[in-house]
Amino acid sequence: MKILSLVIAATLSMAQALSASSTTSPALTPEVDVGAAYDASTFPIAPEDLVIRAKQVMGPDIGIGTKDDGACLADDFIFCAAVVGPLPRDEYLDALDSFKLDESFDIDPNYFAWNVDPLQTNRVWFMGRSVAKHTGTFVGVEATGKELVMPPQQFHLDFNEEGLVKEIGFYTVDRQQGNTGGLGGAFGYFYGVGKPLPIPEAKPFKPSFRFRTLQLVGAMGKKLSGGKKKQ
Repeated sequence: MKILSLVIAATLSMAQALSASSTTSPALTPEVDVGAAYDASTFPIAPEDLVIRAKQVMGPDIGIGTKDDGACLADDFIFCAAVVGPLPRDEYLDALDSFKLDESFDIDPNYFAWNVDPLQTNRVWFMGRSVAKHTGTFVGVEATGKELVMPPQQFHLDFNEEGLVKEIGFYTVDRQQGNTGGLGGAFGYFYGVGKPLPIPEAKPFKPSFRFRTLQLVGAMGKKLSGGKKKQ
């Protein structure tokens, strides 16, 4: 009887241990305490209000300075993307005016995930997955009706204390998606209609000769070391 009790007790103990191990989840990665960071911020515009301001700036009435003659842009504004910039205010406005994308394309920017950076509380981050239909002549190419699907892009807007934009930038975050060769921004439109700019930065990514050589040497070294281990 005593042995039976010990067996039952051991069985119950093992069952409890298995149950505990099955319900224990891996530890989560540390995160910024966003609420505490916002509370400690000295930037005068509250995070929720800054997000609203960012959506206004990106909206159709302001158009990042193209619809309000640059009134939303600070005097020290710069545009800085992955390979273009930094461009000062006037150069930025002149460049956008020369493209006139909204006259040649029906664009749905598909913005989402708006949030204020807890470690830089004058910055708003958001993403976009733009889709654009080619409806008018662009760089000499007549409307094709083609739908351009841009890769996902990460945007940021930096504001000053008056709510004017100090900086805007964006970066492709997954060049394998879309049909514009992994290119975002204006480069994506040029490539999408078959008129890529004649510079490497405005064409789909291609590893340099040095990088390809380095990869080849690495692959050969891995094969050689693998062969030695087998011997």
